[in-house]
Amino acid sequence: MAGSDGGAERPQLNRWVYGQLREAIVTGQFVPGRSVTLRGVAEQLGVSPMPVREALRQLVAERALVIHDNRRVAVPEMSTARLEELGTARVLLEGELAERALPGIDAARLQALRRLDREVDLALEQGEPERYMRFNHEFHMTLYRSVPSQVLLPLVESLWLQVGPFLRLVVGRLGTASFVDRHRAALSAIAGRDAAGLRRAIAADIADGHALMAAAMGEARRAG
Repeated sequence: MAGSDGGAERPQLNRWVYGQLREAIVTGQFVPGRSVTLRGVAEQLGVSPMPVREALRQLVAERALVIHDNRRVAVPEMSTARLEELGTARVLLEGELAERALPGIDAARLQALRRLDREVDLALEQGEPERYMRFNHEFHMTLYRSVPSQVLLPLVESLWLQVGPFLRLVVGRLGTASFVDRHRAALSAIAGRDAAGLRRAIAADIADGHALMAAAMGEARRAG
């Protein structure tokens, strides 16, 4: 990804940089335990340090990143207790958001969700972690954004920022074959206008991912 300061209004550039960094965190391009420098991020994006600094400051406020004393930026450490709380929050908020979104899912939106699910399936079958992370996130957000949400959606997006890097780490370690696609159950519930079924499918999808992350953390502790 590369951008340029030239010709871009500062607010627009700031939004672009923030969006690029958000996507990188959610899809696991920020690796837990590996810090990066502000200048390094700016060089990768092809912009000056200023918009990167502002974007990183906002992401720190969202608990997606932490800044160390040496001015290096990293993903916050994950504990078992924090992972459990994040999972509980995701089940509650994403289940509610999905149920509220159901009336806004028309035929075109449902078709788009099915296309995204096929991409997820291909990524799982072909063992492509980055592709899986990208399309899995897009599937969920396309579902949740079917109706406007001023409160729940920003909260859910914050939770994904906190979980994404660790989910990507687990996908890389265990391989995509370890993941079960619960999206088909969600799609069936959407087609049948089954709000309770959709909530259950989303809850199961989240629970599967968090169980794998918890198991991986336990193995890492025992090995260390």
